[in-house]
Amino acid sequence: MKFGIHTLLFSETFLEKDLPRLEKLKMMGFDAVEIIPFDPDNFPAARVRQVADSLGLDINIGYGMPADKNIISPDAAVRERGVEFSKKLIDLCQEAGARVFGGVIYCGWGYLSGKMRTETEWKWAVENYREIAQYAKDNSGLILGIEPVNRFESHFINIASDAVKFIKEIGLDNVKVHLDTFHMIREENDMVQPVLDTGERVGYVHACENQRGIPGTGQVPWKGFFNALRQINYDGCVTIESFDPNLPNIAKLCCIWRKLADSPEQLATEGLRFLKEVEAGS
Repeated sequence: MKFGIHTLLFSETFLEKDLPRLEKLKMMGFDAVEIIPFDPDNFPAARVRQVADSLGLDINIGYGMPADKNIISPDAAVRERGVEFSKKLIDLCQEAGARVFGGVIYCGWGYLSGKMRTETEWKWAVENYREIAQYAKDNSGLILGIEPVNRFESHFINIASDAVKFIKEIGLDNVKVHLDTFHMIREENDMVQPVLDTGERVGYVHACENQRGIPGTGQVPWKGFFNALRQINYDGCVTIESFDPNLPNIAKLCCIWRKLADSPEQLATEGLRFLKEVEAGS
């Protein structure tokens, strides 16, 4: 198992000036770094790959699709833009040498219709994401991670079993489930059975405390969760995802209104130490 860290803990996007951060995170003990290129036109993908390769560091990329590129939108033009933008992001992932492209990459992040998911939305999502996944399969070695998120961020996929259903209907083996403990503790009935039921379809994991603080300081039952990962023989990446309230745009997007640690570095290093201890004892 490898352990990663999310760069949104340190900066609001990732540009050329952020490249030295990769070496710092490697020196802190991380095996992988997750990046969200909120400014894709200025994302230094080739340099990320070059630097990461020189450090022996894995790169993963995440995203939350914007409203104007939502593949379950009732507007066909918006759905089409979502498919094309997804392909652009996949190209960037490939250029950056990413292993996983995950997150809310199957609908608009924050898009709420005001009612339960409809069969029409499901049909649009499956058809459009099958095209996206086939493009990724033809042009990259990426794992595509479908992340169930809480009810306040999406009405579409909130639990792991729905992500599994979605993946089965897409029917391509490069699409996996991206589990996130922050969302799971809000939506699942427990933190173990969804892991066991998802099994070999788990492709990526976010390790987040229930309040987004340092893992081990909140309510997530980490021992049971890691035992479940061990039972399904998961040997992929477990990434700490949190955010700094001093970054105003990210704080607003993710509703982080208080300090969760003395510094981003403290959250990262203490979280990593805790997760490694739990994993070693599971």
